[in-house]
Amino acid sequence: MSTLGLTLLVLGLLLIAGLATYAWYLWRRVWARQNAQIQAQRERLQRLGGDLQILASSLLDEQLPLIEGAIRIKVLLDNYDSDLSNDSRCLVFHQLFEATADVPTHAAWKALDKAERRRFEQRFNVLELQHKAAARTAARWLLDEGLKGSQANV
Repeated sequence: MSTLGLTLLVLGLLLIAGLATYAWYLWRRVWARQNAQIQAQRERLQRLGGDLQILASSLLDEQLPLIEGAIRIKVLLDNYDSDLSNDSRCLVFHQLFEATADVPTHAAWKALDKAERRRFEQRFNVLELQHKAAARTAARWLLDEGLKGSQANV
């Protein structure tokens, strides 16, 4: 083999080794990013699970209005674990959410006149009477079984 051929072979091998090293470096970055995303997802689910426990406990202790608690629980459940959210034992949260979907919130609520607010509040009272027992049962189930057996905890 000639000197030129040997030189080109060595340069080719060095180029291949350099590219392989760079590819390894890039793969390590990909793996590190994937691990960071997995960890961030775990932390997010842990935070949501903790928030759900607080809301369910507050609903049971009547520290939180039933309608507000049910709406908040439904929204967090949707973000926490869709299978758990769609469990038949959590149906009451969806029912209350849908029954109050047309109620103005925040600044729009404050802008309502007193008569309109009273109409909504009367509706809240009726909904609470109809669904209080089911919501409390669902909150108790979430605390005792639902959140512990959730796929989000795996």
